[in-house]
Amino acid sequence: MKIPRVYIDTSVIGGCFDIEFEHWSKRLFQEFHEYKKVAVISDLTLEELELAPESVRALVGKIPQSSCEKVSFSDDAEALAKEYIRHKVVTNKHLADAQHIAIATLERVDVLVSWNFKQIVNLNRIHLFNSVNLKFGFSVLEIRSPREVLNEKEI
Repeated sequence: MKIPRVYIDTSVIGGCFDIEFEHWSKRLFQEFHEYKKVAVISDLTLEELELAPESVRALVGKIPQSSCEKVSFSDDAEALAKEYIRHKVVTNKHLADAQHIAIATLERVDVLVSWNFKQIVNLNRIHLFNSVNLKFGFSVLEIRSPREVLNEKEI
């Protein structure tokens, strides 16, 4: 059975310390610890975390190495992110969001998760990101909130 590769952005990590999102963020991290999912973390995410409190930064280091994959922001990801902006999926003000989407697309993760409902986990934007991906020969990227990707038991 293939273990899903889940790209996480900083909102998911910070969500562990936000009353509104902590339940689902912590459950997702539990699934990383149980090797039900692999956390895909980019150098862009790690760079963004440098400004976060130590408790937030420390969460990434606690994910077992066997459940964590580090990926890098590349020139190809930069070019794809610029295409998202050129096609008006997001504005240049949200370049970092476009970069996260580009990295996840190029890394062919199973899903990107985020709590950013305005710029990332937004049905219209998901369609627009994916239309650009398809235009340039890339796969469709699944984009969801952590709550949507948890291995929930049926009641």
